[in-house]
Amino acid sequence: MTQRPAPRWPVWLIAFRHRNFRLLWSGQLISFTGSMMQTAAILWQVAILAPPDRKGLALGMVGLVRILPVIIFSIAGGVVADVRDRRRVLLSTQSLQAIFAALLAAITISGHATLLYVYTIAAVTAAIGAFDGPARQSFFPILVPREHLPNAISLNTILFQVASVLGPSLGGILIASLGIGWVYALNAISFLTVISALLLMRGVPERKNGAWSDVSWRSALEGFRFVFKTPVIRGSMLLDFFATFFSSAMALLPIFAQDILKVGPREYGWLYAASSVGALLAGIFMVRWIERIHHRGRILFLAVFGYGIATVIFGISHTFAITFLCLALVGASDTVSTVLRNVIRQLQTPDALRGRMTSVNMLFFMGGPQLGELEAGLVAQAFTAPISVVSGGLMCIAATGWIAALTPDLRRYRR
Repeated sequence: MTQRPAPRWPVWLIAFRHRNFRLLWSGQLISFTGSMMQTAAILWQVAILAPPDRKGLALGMVGLVRILPVIIFSIAGGVVADVRDRRRVLLSTQSLQAIFAALLAAITISGHATLLYVYTIAAVTAAIGAFDGPARQSFFPILVPREHLPNAISLNTILFQVASVLGPSLGGILIASLGIGWVYALNAISFLTVISALLLMRGVPERKNGAWSDVSWRSALEGFRFVFKTPVIRGSMLLDFFATFFSSAMALLPIFAQDILKVGPREYGWLYAASSVGALLAGIFMVRWIERIHHRGRILFLAVFGYGIATVIFGISHTFAITFLCLALVGASDTVSTVLRNVIRQLQTPDALRGRMTSVNMLFFMGGPQLGELEAGLVAQAFTAPISVVSGGLMCIAATGWIAALTPDLRRYRR
């Protein structure tokens, strides 16, 4: 029997030449779209359920209930990803996330949703994600050769940004036409695509399950030691945390949409997706030109400076078009820095430590924006939403300058 020739992909899509990567990428595109629909819907639902005088605090609490499980479970999730078979871990976590999305849909459609229910399910989903993230981030690098890894990372970034554009936009339309509960129901169905992709893979390098006794503090500390003894990785994580902690304004977006710009759910969906529109355009650029960026450290810091400046302008805007443009610039600058940070980490981390490196990174990557949402909500409650966003953007700029001075190895990092 003649073997079917491999698909011919252009050089800037070279990671797609590998069937297993294509399967996972396609499944994640649909699943992430559903997850972004749910994220936007939860914020909209919390804004509706919360008392009018506590709306900012209630929205900030969404970030808190999401980050606490990550803090508690992410290190264990990284060790599990390095000890157990990553594909089996992913099958379990994706199935559990589908079940809880369906539960949230049932509660909402039946009219029994309360803030407590929404917060609880958001927290449980985040706890599952603390195991899913390290397994997924350490699984896809084994699906492509090392020389194709930067391209795969760029394509994964585009995947996330496409989902972030489609998800909130579709979510806003579904909220307006069918109701919030159906957003959660479709998200539950979307997890089946990743589960199917994992089951259809062939020729994945075999990975024997280690003993559960290997999931220990000793193994976890090994990951911490690696991260904090590698200046470039450590500096990139600190940059990620402080920048997103101070500039996490998305939790306050319902306030800007409802009270400042005075628009409805459809326009809210577009605003929520605006950062991802910019991120998608930047992601396409990075896919084609990542190998030609020589002064990667310098570009990384410039991108985060731009992130803070765009956040400040967003905070003072009272016009829909300007707000949309600023959020798009936020997304574009964040994508450039995200791709560069991920390339640095994945290329400098051995496979045996990838899960633990990812779990430590989750504390910074998720901790910054989620705790930042709480900080933004508290400042908005004490003052106003625009003051919260503007002050956060200014602090992001200051923190970026501090980290640039603190980590010269990262600032001078080159290809």
